[in-house]
Amino acid sequence: MNMTRTLMIISALVALSACNTVEGLGEDISDGARAVNRAF
Repeated sequence: MNMTRTLMIISALVALSACNTVEGLGEDISDGARAVNRAF
């Protein structure tokens, strides 16, 4: 349980550091939504 939480926090930090602007964050969210849509 603790290891899973740690991995989730690290993943979130990496994702946030990859999109260092608000515009980049919006693009990343849009890309994620598109990927989910394609999965269904």
